[in-house]
Order: sequence, then C-alpha cells, then structure tokens
Amino acid sequence: MTQTQTFSGDPFFDFFFGRPNNGGRLMPQQEQMATGSGVIISSDGYIVTNNHVVDNANEVEVTLNDKRTFKAKVIGADASTDIALLKIEADSLQPIIFGNSDNLKIGEWVLAVGNPFNLTSTVTAGIVSAKARNINILNSDMKIESFIQTDAAVNPGNSGGALVNTKGELVGINTAIASQTGSYAGYSFAVPTSIVSKVVADLKEFGVVQRAILGVQISDIDDKLAKEKKLTTLEGAYVGAVGENSAAKTAGIEEGDVIVAINNVSTKSVAQLQEQIGRYRPGDKVEVSLIRNNKTKKIVVELKNRAGNTGVVKAVDLSHLGAKFSTVSDQFKYKFRINNGPSN
Repeated sequence: MTQTQTFSGDPFFDFFFGRPNNGGRLMPQQEQMATGSGVIISSDGYIVTNNHVVDNANEVEVTLNDKRTFKAKVIGADASTDIALLKIEADSLQPIIFGNSDNLKIGEWVLAVGNPFNLTSTVTAGIVSAKARNINILNSDMKIESFIQTDAAVNPGNSGGALVNTKGELVGINTAIASQTGSYAGYSFAVPTSIVSKVVADLKEFGVVQRAILGVQISDIDDKLAKEKKLTTLEGAYVGAVGENSAAKTAGIEEGDVIVAINNVSTKSVAQLQEQIGRYRPGDKVEVSLIRNNKTKKIVVELKNRAGNTGVVKAVDLSHLGAKFSTVSDQFKYKFRINNGPSN
C-alpha cells in the first residue's frame, strides 16, 4: 500500500513561501511516497490499515499479492485507535477471518504479516508478551491504547498489517514498535480485534467512530495512590473526577470510586477499562462494577458521546467548498494555540 503526500514542515511558511534549498532559493514542494500494509476484510474490497499509514495522503494506492493495483478511497479514519478503513473497486477477494483477541493468552504463538522495508508478504513469528499495554504513542485527546505486545519482528512498512493466531485468524493490526533506532528491537504492538471490529463497523456505517465515554478522569493505581486514598486494591481504574452532565455523573459514579469491571469483564487497568468502553456506542447500557468505601457496588450506566448526549455523530462533508479537509491533529492545535477546526 502506498500513499502520496506533500512534504510538510511549517504549514504556514510552506503555503506562502515554498521551501528553501541549501542555497537559500525557494523550491516548489515535492511529493513524497510512503508505504504500509493492510488487511482485506471483505470480498468486495474493504481493507483495514492504520490511520498513520494514510494520514494526510493525497492519494492511496493498493497493490494486492497477485500484483493487481487499485486506487483506494479512505472511507474513514480514527486517530484515537490508529485505525483506517479503505475501499477498492474489486470483487471476489479472499477476506481474512476475524478471531477473538480476548481469547489470546500470554505465551501464545502469533504471526505478523506485512510488507516491511517494501518486501512483499513477509511473515514473522513470535509470542504474545503482554496484553492491554499502554505505551503512550497516540496523539488523540481521546486515545484508546490497549495493545497486544508481541516479540514477532515488525519493521517500517508492517504498519496496518495482520497479526494472526495459529489458526490464521486476525487478532490484531500491527501498529508500532518500541525502538531507539526505528527498526525492530524485540517489541511490537498491535491493536486488538476487539477494538478494530467496532471501529471498522462504525466507519463503514457512519464514516466516523461513534465513541462512547463514561465522562470520568481515571488513573492506574500504584502503591502510593493506594496509601494516599486508603484503597484496599491495586487493581482497577481510580476515578479522580466526574464530569458534569456525563454518563457517570447521571448514573451515580463518584470521585474516589475504583472501577474494576464492565459487564463482568475485569478491568485491572486504565487501558483495559478504555478497551471495554471502546466496544460500545453512545446509548448503550453497561454494568459498571466498582469499589466504594471498600464495598463492591454495581451501577448501570447509559453511555453518552462527547457532547453529553446519546445521538449519532455524523461525518462532516466539506468537499463542496472546493478543498480537501482533515481533522486537526493535537500537535497542530498545540503549536498554533487553537482548540478545534479542520485543516486543509
């Protein structure tokens, strides 16, 4: 999978003045090429990959294993999970079978499939080293990081490729590596299918993810926090604050509660809690198990969206304005001291 995009530095400088070469003369912008991997998920041409593979691309081209090449349309992309959905005009394709990432066990063998260093269809093997790993690499203000960590070799170009179990079922989308050099150093990370399947379904139906939120500020519990707050557990997500008009506030969740499960699925960390809530849409009801004053309590919560209601969020089509728009990144907003808005 390749993308074409304009070289970017300071966007305002580039827009008005072009870019100088070493001699000080202004040169026209040049297009750059980038490559990544993707996974066919339907016979009629839907493909899942990473958001960062197609982010800011002017054009996306998909090359299949049989060497056929197609122009791809970006149906939708989600920076919060680093997942994007593409569509090519093809039929009778062989889609991958989705597996259940929840069933993965530490030490279980997995395979990473992709195109590292532009080498077509490379397969590497490893084991699941950890689950629900938060490595703080996504830049969205509503990021969900609950990665599968493996020691399968993943390198530049593998992004967006498949992580499969020994049955050949998709259990994750390879997304990142932990390295000082930019090349594989023993740790790779994949978005689990528990997140991928929901994001893809939303992008396909709405063009944008229907993100449900509890509306709480949460943190992992360490020994220091447990002693400070006189908690009897080191597991769960500590509620530091509850937002006004939030789903949590309406349901009766309070500051100082420790959330330990969602619908009877244990949430021992912030990452696990985010992963569980990330499976639902605004308007869905979930049973939250929590500890309050050293007693276990269960509360049913109707989840809301970021606007504080249960309505469907729609993708905004601004193409009639004659320009290409994309969501403003958090880095861009920070650099130019703005809170929101599209960039073109």
